[in-house]
Formats: sequence, C-alpha cells, structure tokens
Amino acid sequence: MRLILGSASPRRLDLLAQLGITPDAISPADIDETPRARELPRPYCARMALEKLRAVPAGPDDLVLCADTTVSLGRRILGKPRDAGEAAAFLLKLGGRRHSVISAVALGRGGRVWQRVSVSAVKMKRLSDAELNGYLDSGEWRGKAGGYAIQGRAGAFIPWISGSFSAIMGLPLYETAQLLDAAGVRR
Repeated sequence: MRLILGSASPRRLDLLAQLGITPDAISPADIDETPRARELPRPYCARMALEKLRAVPAGPDDLVLCADTTVSLGRRILGKPRDAGEAAAFLLKLGGRRHSVISAVALGRGGRVWQRVSVSAVKMKRLSDAELNGYLDSGEWRGKAGGYAIQGRAGAFIPWISGSFSAIMGLPLYETAQLLDAAGVRR
C-alpha cells in the first residue's frame, strides 16, 4: 500500500514526520476553493479536504491523505489572502479577538473514506502599525489561511490558544493518527 500526501505544504510533510510517516508520493490537489453562498466555515473546511481527496489520482490500493485549514471569524471564512492589502485587512480584523482555526483531514483508499475535523480557538493581539507592516514585508502571509502562520513570526502575536497547535499549523496530529490507525497504517 502506497501513501500519497495530497498537499504541497512543507508543514504538513514535517507534521507527518512527527508521526513517523513518510509518504511514498506527494500529489497536490488542484481544486476550486471558493466557498459556496452562505457556507459555514466547518462544513466548508470538511468539504475542501474531501474534494482534495477526490482530486488526487490514485490506484485502488493507494491510501491518500488530504487536509484543509480554514480561519473563521464567527461565520466568516478568512481564506488565503490575494494580496498584501487583503492580508492586512484580515490581520486587523483578527487583532484583539478570538477566532477559530478549523482543520479537516480526509483519508481514503478505494471507495472508503475516513474524515475528522479539529476546531481550535486562537486569540491574536492587536498589531501596531510597525508589527503589521513588518509582517506584511516578511511575505509570510502568502498562501496562509487568515493571512498568518502561527509557527512563524506571527507566533509572537498569539497570546492564547485552546485546541491543537498542530491543527493550527495545518494538520491535526491526533486526528490524523486516529485515521491512519483506522486504515491499518503502522507507525
């Protein structure tokens, strides 16, 4: 049985390594990540992980692992910012408030699918103009849900979390390990 990681994220690869897992192949899924009208963050995130899973080419005995991470402020989904202006708007909205980071993981082989969702609460401090501009200049916001990466420079902006640090990074390790166990993967 081959394990295919349906993601190009170096963070997800590093997190899998913490479980003692090295995928046999990496095949990022290319899907439309546009939320549907009035779609709520948790169902959206679960749908993204499942759609990524379905988009990865695999043989019937291959095991495919896909994940999605979404930042939400109430019912609003804060995806990957298109540009620095949108990243700034996201970070200003998140400043001084708690928000949710939802990570969904989907594992499939043949027609069988295992799926789990992790929800963590995160509080970000209000950023000064210097902090905001320095972070935007770093470029670290690119490709990151909500415009930030907790494992990078933005970690200094987070005084409090409740939930899974690995899920906030992009792959909930506890849930992923449970799915791999259910699929019979030895770690």
